[in-house]
Amino acid sequence: MEKLKSDQMWLGLLLGLLLPAAVFGILYLVSRCCAPAGKSLLIPMSTVLLVSIFTNLFTMRYYLVKLKYDRTGRGILLVTFVMAIAYFLLFDKL
Repeated sequence: MEKLKSDQMWLGLLLGLLLPAAVFGILYLVSRCCAPAGKSLLIPMSTVLLVSIFTNLFTMRYYLVKLKYDRTGRGILLVTFVMAIAYFLLFDKL
């Protein structure tokens, strides 16, 4: 647990990738298992992806505001921006 309290860019990149991946997996399984007959997913895939990306904001705020770890927060922010851009490229409905 002490390793999570270090100010390093690689930790931010790792946290920024793992937390949304875990949330995506949980939401996808719940959405797939609880879907009514005739539907493949209860929640649309675009919503599942967006919510999983959004969870990085809580982690980023914790590291930037509470712990004052700028490098770790920047790593999380970088991954969040890349995932948000990828989301809008995949689900561009404008």
